[in-house]
Amino acid sequence: MFFRLALMVLGLVLGYSGGQILALSGSPETAVINTVSLMLAGTLSALLLAPRAEKVARRWAERFRAWYERLAPTTVAAATFGLIVALLLSVLLTNLLRGLPFYSWLLSVGATALLAAFFMTYAVRNADAFGALAFAQVRRKPGGKILDSNVIIDGRIVALTQAGFLDGDLIVPAFILRELQTLSDNADANKRTRGKRGLGVLEELRALRPLRIEDWDDPHLPTTDDKLIRLARETGAKLLTNDTNLAKVAKLHGLDVLSIHEAAVALRPQLQAGDTLAVTISKGGQQQGQGVGYLEDGTMVVVEDGLKLRGKPARVVVVNNMQTNVGRMIFAKLDREQP
Repeated sequence: MFFRLALMVLGLVLGYSGGQILALSGSPETAVINTVSLMLAGTLSALLLAPRAEKVARRWAERFRAWYERLAPTTVAAATFGLIVALLLSVLLTNLLRGLPFYSWLLSVGATALLAAFFMTYAVRNADAFGALAFAQVRRKPGGKILDSNVIIDGRIVALTQAGFLDGDLIVPAFILRELQTLSDNADANKRTRGKRGLGVLEELRALRPLRIEDWDDPHLPTTDDKLIRLARETGAKLLTNDTNLAKVAKLHGLDVLSIHEAAVALRPQLQAGDTLAVTISKGGQQQGQGVGYLEDGTMVVVEDGLKLRGKPARVVVVNNMQTNVGRMIFAKLDREQP
């Protein structure tokens, strides 16, 4: 609304200016009529062109915002330093140019522009050298979630996003993106498959909702885990990872950590003694005659006297279940009433 109003005012001013120009060469009787007509025509033209101009302005504003968000602190520091050097040199050069007979202020402006273009471009190209001058502060947005490479490759984040369980910004650090690209180009087939899967998951996520690529890095930090922790501390975002060791270290730093694996474990149905299950015996257990099968979520089921049904589906009755350091384990026996 404000943009359209500003365009209408601009059209009004242009119409008035055109009327005043015509009044210089026309008769005074028609000057007022011409001015009013041009002002009205300018206002209506602005009103007519406002929707299209608003779309163009919004598009340019989005481009500027995207460019601004990708702007690294080291780049800003380097450009500022280059501009300072150019201005100082232009002051010295101007004092020398004043002695020339053909000196004018345009010559000083041109020299300053050339110096600024040279030093700013050179400094930006070598922006890494200005890391000590930069304020490594990144944007703080509440509710953001930083994605680790393992949680991206895992792929279950797509289903959670589709179900609406992940709110706020999904943040993908640039160094995680480079890590996935490096994996996808690796000579090892397994690593190459993992990298391509991770990039494919990001494409699926981008189709569901906007992803924020955080162009931030700190070359002084040796590992990716250190960079993730520093980025989470500076943005105030939560860390979304399935790496147990990274989660423990991040919690020691006072960060909020989300684990899809822990969420899946928490959502597993709590089986009680006497419940029945359908499981396929896949191998033998540690004791004689024991059979071992697995549920769809990977939970191990140890079946008493189940080895005789190896390779076959069986209905079992839960006797006990316990939580171990490697996961949950269910002890069961064969259902004698099964056909």
